[in-house]
Amino acid sequence: MDLKAIFTGRFFVLTYSAIFAVLAALALKGMPYYPKLQWTVFLSFTLLTMVGIRDVIQTRHAILRNYPIIGHLRFFFEKIRPEMRQYFFEGDTDGRPFPRERRAIVYQRAKRELDKKPFGTQGDVYAEGHEWMLHSIAPVPVTKELFRVMIGGPHCTLPYSASVLNISAMSYGALSANAIRALNLGAQMGKFAHDTGEGSVSPYHREAGGDLIWEIGSGYFGCRNADGTFNADNFAVTAKDPQIKMIEIKISQGAKPGHGGVLPAAKVTPEIAIIRGVEIGKDCISPAAHSAFSTPKELIAFIAKLRKLSGGKPVGFKLCIGHRSEFMAICKAMIELDDAPDFIVVDGKEGGTGAAPAEFIDNIGMPLRDGLAFVNAALIGAGLRGKIKLGCAGKIITGFDMARAFALGADWCNVARGFMFAVGCIQAQTCHTGHCPTGVTTQDPLRQRAIVVPSKADRVKNFHRETIKSLAEMLAAAGMSSPTELRPYHISRRVGDGRILTLADLHPVVIVGELLKGQGAYSEFWKRANPETWATAR
Repeated sequence: MDLKAIFTGRFFVLTYSAIFAVLAALALKGMPYYPKLQWTVFLSFTLLTMVGIRDVIQTRHAILRNYPIIGHLRFFFEKIRPEMRQYFFEGDTDGRPFPRERRAIVYQRAKRELDKKPFGTQGDVYAEGHEWMLHSIAPVPVTKELFRVMIGGPHCTLPYSASVLNISAMSYGALSANAIRALNLGAQMGKFAHDTGEGSVSPYHREAGGDLIWEIGSGYFGCRNADGTFNADNFAVTAKDPQIKMIEIKISQGAKPGHGGVLPAAKVTPEIAIIRGVEIGKDCISPAAHSAFSTPKELIAFIAKLRKLSGGKPVGFKLCIGHRSEFMAICKAMIELDDAPDFIVVDGKEGGTGAAPAEFIDNIGMPLRDGLAFVNAALIGAGLRGKIKLGCAGKIITGFDMARAFALGADWCNVARGFMFAVGCIQAQTCHTGHCPTGVTTQDPLRQRAIVVPSKADRVKNFHRETIKSLAEMLAAAGMSSPTELRPYHISRRVGDGRILTLADLHPVVIVGELLKGQGAYSEFWKRANPETWATAR
């Protein structure tokens, strides 16, 4: 028990209310000099104590479970002046934190509250950058079933039917055990997939039995040798678990592409050491580059190796686009080896729920829309698009965000931030301190008890279902019944000088196989690409 939290921290109001209630009761029983005042004090502190006890045992609000009594201040200020929310366990509304209006969409859908709003648009529709989807004079009925996509190329014997909306990579260790439990139970209830993140497959990922995408990073956690290199035997044992549906190699992530990571020795608990296969008391290192492959051809060979070791499951990789010729080099390696990943996930530099250097967040990596459009075009130009499915991630929250991604070539979307909000995250930006007020990003057992798993899992399921429902409604309004019908010219954007362009105008159109002939908008990158090495592609 955290005595500091009880007597001087977030439970102190409840603690001292109970103490004063008891003292007032004893005074009334012993020497009631001022009975009216003493009764007032007794009843007041007793009422506060009862409110605090109710806050601790209720299962609806994580804030109140971790901040009994004083947590009501947050909701009070929300009622009288929404702008003051940022002063009570909530991050700024400027800069990197997600805009309040977009967070509200998640909360409303997760709680199945009314997400309609009056008085038209809240933003300036004539401002540069405003986007909209073209609707039809002849809308069609809304599709009722949840959209799915079959993932698995010619060499895959165990293809996976995935939802078009899944939980993006977030590791146990970065998130608490209860947050992982809630996410996976929600995924199991909603029939969609949960990416483990590179921290390996924890017992909390397995409890509910929800579909898993096992992400393997440069540290090879869960399938590594003592020196940090890849261990094929350990990989095969875990990969053949029926709960694991796909394998994803993380080449880079949006928040810090080309940058390694460190879990400090102090945070490497005995449990995390076992799960990740590392030593207790030593820094847990994720190198910037992989050691299992060092050329484009070796990457494709490594993918084939993992597919075989897993028993034929879909294997792919995730990356944030940097040097475009390097990706072209991977495409050339696919052609020369007559093999390809079953899927590729494009991570935008604007994504990422984890901490990263400010310069990397702001100035390294390609944003999702540009990266996704490029990868789609490169695969089309190389004649490979029909063999490979494309996923994407990068601040996707709404049905419109998904529609725009599909228009640019995605087959499905991954979401991290939205599902974190559904579990209870309020963007307090204290993830790195271990003092997360809602228990989402802490390993403190007392704090993470704020997450009531069945309740939060239901919100995860609701957010998934309601977001896909909003996508289906938008498609129906546009006269479509499937996201596969979306094209770049269906999305319009206002650019400088008041002009209106479509995404088709903003991104080059590529003809199937034209790169093989040395033609098209990306032909210069194609010429520099070498499947034998990364170096000449820069």
